[in-house]
Amino acid sequence: DTLKDLLELLPEHDLPEDVKSKHCKRCVVVGSGGILHGSELGHLLNQFDIVIRLNDAPVHGYTDHVGNKTTIRMTYPEGAPLSEHEYPPASLFVAVLFKRVDFNWLQAMVKNETL
Repeated sequence: DTLKDLLELLPEHDLPEDVKSKHCKRCVVVGSGGILHGSELGHLLNQFDIVIRLNDAPVHGYTDHVGNKTTIRMTYPEGAPLSEHEYPPASLFVAVLFKRVDFNWLQAMVKNETL
C-alpha cells in the first residue's frame, strides 16, 4: 500500500528523447570500485552509445581513466547528488530503491519534506 500511494504521487515521465532514440547497440556499465584508475580507457568508454554509471563515483579529475560521458547514473538514495549542479544536464538519474528508508526518502523528495 505504501508503494502504491507513493507511485501515485510521482509525475509520469518517459525516458528522455535522446535516450529513447538510441538503439542501445553498445552499452557499458562503469562501476565505482576504482579498477579503472590508471587504465587510460576514458576515450574508449566515451565511444559507447550509452554509459551507465553506478553509485556516485567521481568523473571529474579522472576522465582520462573513466571517460566523461554519463547517460544514466544509478545509485541508492544515500548516494544521490546533494545539489542540482551535480546532475549532468544530459544524463538521467535513476534511484535504486529497495529498503523502507529508500521509499521514505523518495516520498520526502516528491513532497519537498525534510527527512
